[in-house]
Amino acid sequence: MPHILSPTKEELSALAPLDRLELRDIVLVSTAHQADQAWAELSTSLVLGFDTESKPTFFRDQVSEGPHVVQLSTLRKAWVFQLFDARCREVVSALLESETVMKVGFGLAGDHTQIRRTLGVEPRKVLDLNVVFRKQGYVKELGVRGAVALLFKRRFLKSRKATTSNWANRQLSESQLIYAANDAWAALLVFDALGLPPGQACEP
Repeated sequence: MPHILSPTKEELSALAPLDRLELRDIVLVSTAHQADQAWAELSTSLVLGFDTESKPTFFRDQVSEGPHVVQLSTLRKAWVFQLFDARCREVVSALLESETVMKVGFGLAGDHTQIRRTLGVEPRKVLDLNVVFRKQGYVKELGVRGAVALLFKRRFLKSRKATTSNWANRQLSESQLIYAANDAWAALLVFDALGLPPGQACEP
């Protein structure tokens, strides 16, 4: 199989930005009632975009207590779950363990490790899109930005400030919500563009 190079930073910066989900398209889930409403909508989906966020670690060998946020998305709307409430944790765990709802994302191995440790569940029916692109010959992890550039000729905006922000805060900022939601949404957008069936999972 020929080796295919990922887009360079220069190539990415030359692209026009990709339109993203806005706050009106994002649901924050932090209470039991909100979790039940989210379950009613998400549990009937065949495929969801998926990602997690954790408070950064600052010391060598420091173990993350994350994930602090789990985000799931359809093509039109995203849900950002905070995990302080027991019902929020139950709904997230049920969706991650579901054999009928496929979850797709990028670079999910670390997410799986944290989910097992923090929530005590084993994510099922999960597709890591980096694995898909690796099988197509990409020598480095393409990631969400590379995949969006490849498929849509657009630049996926990711805020470095939001990346390293405190995801354990009970009050998430607007920029955090937009960042988290769009990470999950963009993964589903890529999956949809690839035309992959919502079938066999491909573990990270």
